[in-house]
Amino acid sequence: MSKRKNTNELGTAGIGKLLLQYSIPAIIATAAASLYNIIDRIFIGHGVGPYAISGLALTFPLMNIMAAFGSMVGVGAATMVSIRLGQHNRKGATQILGNALMLNIIIGVVVGLGTLIFLEPILYALGASPDTLPYAEEFMQVILLGNVFTHIYLGLNNIMRATGYPRKAMITTLIAVGINLILAPIFIFVFKWGIRGAALATVIAQTVGTATVVHHFSKTNSFLHFLPGYLKLRWTSIRDIISVGMSNFLMLIASSIVISIINISLRKHGGDFAIGAYGIVNSLGNLVLMIIIGFNQGMQPIVGYNFGAQKMPRVIRTFKLTILAGTAISCFGFLLAEVFPRTIATVFTTNADLINMAVIGLRLNLMMLPIVGFQAVTSNFFQSIGKANISIFLSLTRQVIFLIPALLILPQFMGLNGVWLSSPLADFTSALLTLIMLRWQIGKLKK
Repeated sequence: MSKRKNTNELGTAGIGKLLLQYSIPAIIATAAASLYNIIDRIFIGHGVGPYAISGLALTFPLMNIMAAFGSMVGVGAATMVSIRLGQHNRKGATQILGNALMLNIIIGVVVGLGTLIFLEPILYALGASPDTLPYAEEFMQVILLGNVFTHIYLGLNNIMRATGYPRKAMITTLIAVGINLILAPIFIFVFKWGIRGAALATVIAQTVGTATVVHHFSKTNSFLHFLPGYLKLRWTSIRDIISVGMSNFLMLIASSIVISIINISLRKHGGDFAIGAYGIVNSLGNLVLMIIIGFNQGMQPIVGYNFGAQKMPRVIRTFKLTILAGTAISCFGFLLAEVFPRTIATVFTTNADLINMAVIGLRLNLMMLPIVGFQAVTSNFFQSIGKANISIFLSLTRQVIFLIPALLILPQFMGLNGVWLSSPLADFTSALLTLIMLRWQIGKLKK
């Protein structure tokens, strides 16, 4: 397949075929990335202990903050590259690529080292106790030192997919996942490095991923590749990347705030094991969401290209198929949580108290999972057509406007169950608002 055909087919080939072609590699990559996080937790739960699972759960807000900066650049750049290619502006796409690399380096170093300096007080503020702090601190110290590699790897992998190399992006992720899965049990069970060993395995894996994507974009036979004159930061490119990627950034920052509130409330109403139970609940919820994100990543270059080329029927058709796929996946995840919660919990730990809390959490916290697929796909759709403001608004309504008040009010009357039920309440109200916004925007596109 020629380089030009890699992108031109986005405007001519069958939508169903394209969505599968671009989504399946992305789903494999995102699901694999989520699975190795889950397997890390399983290794930590059985190799280190239940308090280590709770300590790891405390790091979720910090991990989300780091991911927020990387996602802002990676998703924003990938979307803008797709739109520029749809406009047949290859120089503009190359400029976005070069600026994305430089932004990832700068932000990765600043965020990683800045957080490392204030790590202990941050973890205490997030709900750490004397029992869980050592595990959370040991894990994050290693992760933060490798933060710049994480940013470059994830950011350029998104752009690789958007420029017509979805399979190569998938293979890159699978290589990183494979390295992590091999090294983590060796570091934890053989070398006895504990939770620090799990973090080191992750950093090594993502460093290899970074080398792979940088090598791809350094080759002149890649459809887009680094050019010295295009590495210089330009305000117009930075503005475009950040404006489109801001939706993901704010969503993940809001998620960090929400998870922090959840952890603090869980510790207040259920203790350290309640935080560990949330880590188990979040493992399944995040796996489902990552698969949906895989569909979103497959949708993004198709929608972005055809929106740039003003082929609106193809834009709408792609969106509808992605909605169907995302809803099917979220319904399957819901059935697992409701029918097999104890089986899921026992995979992570043998501690009876932790298992019992996780069973309740899975059934209550994920009860509205079937509608999450619709909300996640629709929010990403608005981002893919450059409607960043709408995407940001929809993301923040669930994470801030609906969820935070629920977290502050419900536990006062329902205790621990109130914490679990806050998320499904926010999911339901947010989905209603998303439906209203969608009907309005689809009407405009059809006209």
